[in-house]
Amino acid sequence: MVAKVLSAATCGVDAVPVEIEVNEGRGLLAVVIVGLPDTGVKESRDRVKTALENSGFKFPLGRTTINLAPADLKKEGPSFDLPMALGILTASGQLETQRLQDYYIVGELALNGAIRSVRGVLSIALEARRRGLKGVIVPEENAVEAAVVEGIEAIPVKNLRQTVEWLLGKTELLPQQVDLSNFFHNHHHDVDFSEVKGQQHVKRALEIAAAGGHNCLMVGPPGSGKSMLAKRLPTILPPLTLDEALETTKIHSIAGLLNDQNSFVRKRPFRAPHHTISDVGLVGGGADPSPGEISLAHHGVLFLDELPEFKRFVLEVMRQPLEEGKITISRAAGSMTFPAQIMLVAAMNPTPDGKSIQDSKSTPNEIRRYLSKISGPLLDRIDLHVEVSAVKISDLSQRSEPAESSAAVRQRVQQARQKQHERFSKIKKKLTCNAQMGARELRQFCLLDSHSEELLKNAMMDMNLSARAYDRILKVARTIADLADAESIHQDHLFEALQYRSLDRELFS
Repeated sequence: MVAKVLSAATCGVDAVPVEIEVNEGRGLLAVVIVGLPDTGVKESRDRVKTALENSGFKFPLGRTTINLAPADLKKEGPSFDLPMALGILTASGQLETQRLQDYYIVGELALNGAIRSVRGVLSIALEARRRGLKGVIVPEENAVEAAVVEGIEAIPVKNLRQTVEWLLGKTELLPQQVDLSNFFHNHHHDVDFSEVKGQQHVKRALEIAAAGGHNCLMVGPPGSGKSMLAKRLPTILPPLTLDEALETTKIHSIAGLLNDQNSFVRKRPFRAPHHTISDVGLVGGGADPSPGEISLAHHGVLFLDELPEFKRFVLEVMRQPLEEGKITISRAAGSMTFPAQIMLVAAMNPTPDGKSIQDSKSTPNEIRRYLSKISGPLLDRIDLHVEVSAVKISDLSQRSEPAESSAAVRQRVQQARQKQHERFSKIKKKLTCNAQMGARELRQFCLLDSHSEELLKNAMMDMNLSARAYDRILKVARTIADLADAESIHQDHLFEALQYRSLDRELFS
């Protein structure tokens, strides 16, 4: 008898259907798994056999063949344990039900029949809805993750025996329920902008970066507050929308970063990898491609502290993702695309010893080697360059009224983002902030009068800026105008945008 059970596998950040066909035949006792399984899937035969026997079921005594279709898709991990076990029970006549054709089923089996959590459940639930299935049968630990997908049932199961009894109608399992309306109301953060003393010009730059989704580089001596400011940037970003949260959670689910306490990404990610990270760790990849830090920061902030300490070739692989908002990893078996719509925030010292160029004891050649680790093309993809001065002792010891809170700044940022949403809703291209504008949108939404055009032209020549920097200046000026609730870009907006491009040419030339 041939039995068929529906399941799914993750490919990149999406899921693809997998049909598990089980045939019980004559011959010596053997279990053969075909369909391009990896080592983790091949080991399922022993887990499934032991789990079935320990759950009170009989394992077929003949030759059992399990086919994972489509055969040209590599199957990875232990998520097929549960559907394989159910297929064996159906093929051997111990389970007869039509429910198997209404659900995608995933789960890892323990030797005692308990069902353990697996990765990529959110992507599988989204695929089940797209295919018009009734729902998914998932481990209890993954139930909340699957339940955020509206329109399908997420059936939580604890063990193999309970799953079989529910499929036979002998026990009742209620679908997991999640109240999405409460997911994004809690914006509590452990840190706040009001805790930062002084540095008003840096706070202004970060407010502009948050309002337009711009990349930012902070240059200053150690102890000036660069890391402190960067860690507080997520507190002024707009809250995640449901679509953004689903996209981000899919990536974290595939990376195995979700758990019982954190089953859904509710806040914008903040990732701060160490400078010893490899290029694969940063952008993703490997023999079985998985998302890297830049994808895990999707719709959030990627903070690179001590930027020149990163290996230069590691930094250079970020150039394309910063420009396109996605990463394509190609292998002989095919290619995978991971999203990478991020805000890059970087921090660095002006010299190897951390002091200003005027006060540094490093030689000119040492300073040049230190700064040359950051290439011009990478700098051109960073919209704002900000000098962070050392904080004065008087600012630290002064007992004055608290500085402006993150909530107050976030309100202005949200108003500016709303103006951008209304502007971009008139075009077909899906954009969420000014930093994502292309050449066509720049011509449409960043028009300058004759005086402003002449000002920008002279500044480009005097500062020796590239054509890419020209576009970045226009985008930043458009964001400054949005914060000022101005319909068009004025000269004062352009002047402020230009000052955020002066530092890289002063320092790096």
